[in-house]
Amino acid sequence: MLLIWRQKFGVIVRRPLNWGFAALTGWLAITAGLAADQRSALLGLFNFLPFFAFFAALSTLIQTPAQLRRIAWILLAGSVPVAIVGFGQMFWGWSGPVRVLWALVDWPLEPAGTPPGRMASVFAHANVLANYQVIVFSLGLGLWVDAVQELRHLASERRQKVRDENDPRIVRVVETEATEYEKQVWRRLGFLSLAVLGNAAALILTNSRSAWAIAGLASLAFALYLAWLPLVAAVAGAAGGVFLAAFGPVPVRDWLRGIVPAYFWARLTDQMYPNRPVPTLRVTQWKFAWEMVLLRPWTGWGLRNFSPLYKQHFAPLYQGQALSWPTHPHNLFVMLACETGIPGMLLFCSLVGWAVARGVLLLRDWPAVCSAEGAGPVSNPDKLIFFSYLVAFAGCTLFHLFDVTLFDSRVNILGWLLLSGIFGVVCQKGGNEANSH
Repeated sequence: MLLIWRQKFGVIVRRPLNWGFAALTGWLAITAGLAADQRSALLGLFNFLPFFAFFAALSTLIQTPAQLRRIAWILLAGSVPVAIVGFGQMFWGWSGPVRVLWALVDWPLEPAGTPPGRMASVFAHANVLANYQVIVFSLGLGLWVDAVQELRHLASERRQKVRDENDPRIVRVVETEATEYEKQVWRRLGFLSLAVLGNAAALILTNSRSAWAIAGLASLAFALYLAWLPLVAAVAGAAGGVFLAAFGPVPVRDWLRGIVPAYFWARLTDQMYPNRPVPTLRVTQWKFAWEMVLLRPWTGWGLRNFSPLYKQHFAPLYQGQALSWPTHPHNLFVMLACETGIPGMLLFCSLVGWAVARGVLLLRDWPAVCSAEGAGPVSNPDKLIFFSYLVAFAGCTLFHLFDVTLFDSRVNILGWLLLSGIFGVVCQKGGNEANSH
């Protein structure tokens, strides 16, 4: 990051979006100075400010769909050992802590997961792994679809060449060369299939309702984008069946509960974890955070100030009970409003939203702007990988409606990396328009 800043400083400081993040940096510093606990608020700045600089640098480095594809492959390959460690944790009794390189690598790795019964793998909590899995699952789906479409294209191209050639010897050469390359693509598709299925299984074992819903929406997004109507029906039917098994009318619900595993519908209805203390409920945390917003709507209470104030309010009511106190209100936007004020939250959302909106507009105009010659809007592999990044980032954003996982720097890096890739390609493909508005 520092090397890119040194080499591309002129480009970085000329981008208006980076001016916005500089203004947000100043606002966060002001709110930290006015915080109830200034020391905690100053420490909280490190969950944001370095990543603003990271985004500014990486969005100048990442400029092409080929780079996006390479990064997606790296992340998917890295997800395989993460999933394997998770399966070992859940089924083979693997445990930690695992510390390597003077604790640079520090994995808690509790047997049977964290909390018990929920896969966490190399992360401190199952919800953090769930957010990570949402990202790599979405990117993996994009790469898998890309391989399927490439096989279809190769088969069509081979048939066309065979029809066009009259010399049997040339036909044999064409078929031999095509067969060898198709074998490579088939091997690639085999790895992608195993990786996507493994990540899907790990995602299910996190027992995260948010991750289940987002993975379903990501699958539906790809099915709609590709106009695979049978897959749309299958995804909608599976999701509808689980929902009706949890919340449907009595005759339908009882019948579906004989088909749908209780692992899913009992989690949706919260029957797996009944009688939880009121302070541990998300609704309670959202309500308290909103009350904090109303008391200090302009500057908020300071980053990382929610948790001590929340505990101070509820602890006297639950004396003698060992509760797991939340470190955040389980919603990024509510957290920003109560800790940095409504202006800080709106500025943050506007900056990120503008970058994403530019990406959506580029996706819409892709055939006219930067399609490969002869490629349609659906079969264009560059457009597909860009769409995959938008889906992955949307999934990460939706996850933050129900949890705040950016406190894990690995997930935080991945979120900003996705946004950097989206905006970097926008600036390159969209020309000067993205830099001048």
